[in-house]
Amino acid sequence: MNTMLRKSVLGIAGLAFTGGVFAGPIAAHADAAPVHTKPVAVAVQADKPDSTKLIPHGVQGAQSKIDLNDEQLANAKAIIAATKKAGLPERAAVISIATSLQESKLENLGHLGDRNDHDSLGLFQQRPSSGWGTPEQITNPEYSTLAFLKGLKQVDGWQDMPLTEAAQTVQVSAYPDAYAQWEQQAADIVAHNWNS
Repeated sequence: MNTMLRKSVLGIAGLAFTGGVFAGPIAAHADAAPVHTKPVAVAVQADKPDSTKLIPHGVQGAQSKIDLNDEQLANAKAIIAATKKAGLPERAAVISIATSLQESKLENLGHLGDRNDHDSLGLFQQRPSSGWGTPEQITNPEYSTLAFLKGLKQVDGWQDMPLTEAAQTVQVSAYPDAYAQWEQQAADIVAHNWNS
């Protein structure tokens, strides 16, 4: 019985040793490889633009907000895409969308007849007679946004200006303070759609 017990113990020890030799290096290599995973909440958070970049001065005054239909949201997304195409940061998209919210409620307006402000057209109510482009160009969301952004880039220090000052310098509106009321909604739109 001692012999049988001894053989069993040695057999089990041998299996354990053999298993350790073969499994040991594999397990050691498996543990050596770093695992690169991020919690979902962190990945989603990282995709949102930094709010201090979107609204560096905080909002000015009472804020307005409208519900957007599919066309208005598509126009907002077109403004974001054009901003990226121009190589400008999220703040430029916030200024552009707030300007368009004030000028047209993000609607690509054609000629409004008697209700038209001179010959103003499109998302930014740009005027062909003021050199913004042809009516066809101005009513193209990408073109009109790039035209607005070209004007914005010519404003020294636009990145550090309050939104309404930057927008007014480009637009030369009769209501220069009106742009500020759309800053929060514009920032929310950019935060939600910049990386989508």
